[in-house]
Amino acid sequence: MYILRPLLFSLFLCLCGLTNLQAQTPAARIAQPSKIDELLRLLEDEDVRVWLERKQDALSEPRDNEAVWFIEEWEARSRARFNALLAAVPRVGDELSRVVSAIRQEARSSGLVPAALMFVIIAGIAVSTEWIFRRSLPEALPRGQAAYTEILTLSIFTASVAILFFLFTWPPLMRVVLLYSLVALIAWRLATALLRIALAASIVSARSYSRTQIFVALLAATMAFSAICERLAVAADVRSALAIGLSIPLVVIAVAMIWRERSSDVGSLQGRVSRAMGISGAVVLWLLWCGDFLALFWLGMMLALVPRALSIADSLTLSFSPSRSSLPDAKSVLLVRGTRAIILIAAVDWVAFVWRHNFPFVSGEVTLIRTIIAGAFNSVVILLIIDLVWQLAKAYITSKLSDVSDEGTSNALARESRLRTLLPVFRNALAAALLCVAGLTVLSEMGVKIGPLVAGAGVVGVAIGFGSQTLVKDVVSGIFYLLDDAFRVGEYIEAGNYTGVVESFSLRSVRLRHHRGPIFTVPFGSLGAIKNASRDWTVDKFRIRVPFKTDVDKVRKLIKEIGAQLQADPQLGSLFIEPLKLKGVEQIGEYGIELGIAFTCKPGEQTVIRRKAYAMLMQAFHDNGIDFAQPVVQVSGDEKETAAATLAVRQRPGKTVTPDTV
Repeated sequence: MYILRPLLFSLFLCLCGLTNLQAQTPAARIAQPSKIDELLRLLEDEDVRVWLERKQDALSEPRDNEAVWFIEEWEARSRARFNALLAAVPRVGDELSRVVSAIRQEARSSGLVPAALMFVIIAGIAVSTEWIFRRSLPEALPRGQAAYTEILTLSIFTASVAILFFLFTWPPLMRVVLLYSLVALIAWRLATALLRIALAASIVSARSYSRTQIFVALLAATMAFSAICERLAVAADVRSALAIGLSIPLVVIAVAMIWRERSSDVGSLQGRVSRAMGISGAVVLWLLWCGDFLALFWLGMMLALVPRALSIADSLTLSFSPSRSSLPDAKSVLLVRGTRAIILIAAVDWVAFVWRHNFPFVSGEVTLIRTIIAGAFNSVVILLIIDLVWQLAKAYITSKLSDVSDEGTSNALARESRLRTLLPVFRNALAAALLCVAGLTVLSEMGVKIGPLVAGAGVVGVAIGFGSQTLVKDVVSGIFYLLDDAFRVGEYIEAGNYTGVVESFSLRSVRLRHHRGPIFTVPFGSLGAIKNASRDWTVDKFRIRVPFKTDVDKVRKLIKEIGAQLQADPQLGSLFIEPLKLKGVEQIGEYGIELGIAFTCKPGEQTVIRRKAYAMLMQAFHDNGIDFAQPVVQVSGDEKETAAATLAVRQRPGKTVTPDTV
């Protein structure tokens, strides 16, 4: 009934317009020429013309207090609605008797059983078919498979009802009764399936399940009865009176559910206030519906039901989501966020439809207000769609980043490092693009012409670009650095006076972590030439000095043994690409010869290997009697002067001369 009433109201307005048009057209055709001439003569009269001008000026003047007129109009509308319902109550019995008699007479003349009995037969066959299918399934099923089972049994029940209905040709009145009754039965069966899934996921309790099932059954029956009465030409005011009478049990059940649901918190003041507000809200919404204030009624209904529906939908989708990890994949995000978007879009579209056909304003600014409200509703839908796209893209990028590992072949590591570098930049760019699109689209829906805005933004952008050439240079340089794959996240680079490990990017700068801890935030335009020390492999060379008399072949053998030991080391062996080896004599110095030693390893590991090699070389040289070259200084002088100085020292009184003193 709630869903059909706005549609029926708009249809009623169209029918009223057609009726007025048909009533006026014959009058125009039978108008006599003499009356038309008399009307034209009166319009040419000076007194009539002055009176019409004054009347037009009075009508065009703004009313002093729009609020007073607005309240009075709503009061008159409510009073007329109340009086019409009171006048329709005595005619309810006659209208129902007429409808029932017509249906019975049609069934007798067609040789069929009554419509109620036929409905029971079709429903019984469909329920039996579903029961047989359920009996063929195993009793214990996983939770996710139980949800699929509910959906499958619902499909079988719906197919059985549809086949039985379309199998026969029904008389007009019986067809209407059966059609809406079976649609209500399928709707109740759908609600029951959803409640069973929620019960299996422990989202609702057994008591709430039974109450909600009864409420949905009464609601579906009321909606079907209202639709049947309209199709069987029951008077509109009688239908309204019947609908209000049938809605009273629904309101009672809703109030009881609110009372029971919040009874656990009734001991606190907040719990009592919450329960009182819930019950008062339900009663106020029912009164708005009874008074035919459908726009306010549906707005309140959506504000009350949509948050609860979103909570239940999130619990159901997360409960049966295929992903249980802390980083959901794109499928889980599509399931959760897509369900939320469908619920919100359906609620917003329905409220917009009701407000469009039951607009509560009557002032001269109605067109502007309609545009603003319609734009607000459309903007909500657009923002929901853009949010869904952003969540899907972010989930996909996050999953790709989480899949990046530090193990594998060199090509795989290079590809994953490139992904780790480019995906965050792409995510930021996508967020900025979606934000711009959302803003422009919302402004367009609100009635703002975005063409001049975009053109003005382009001119301003060019001006800002000329005024901030450094910023543009940084952004463009960063794009080309990324396209050239000059560096990636986690690599050690040197650029001018800056060295460090690349930690992250932005559209303008790169963050470098120095090996001593400080962070450099360097604009791309200031980097210049890049020295990347983390690609493919690195060659490390160092020199040692030994005395001239050292046996170079013996040193070569020792270094070869040390290289073999380093490659056999469980921690350092996997880092080598080429072993430690002696390159030969690099230089002959003043106090020894310099020997060159080199090895090839993975980037960034040369320091660890070199330190270990130094320690092993010192130990090996000590064990084999090989010394490192050291500078030697020889001091010499005249022997006569030395002897005289020694004699002078010996001749001092009280001075003892020892060989060390000399």
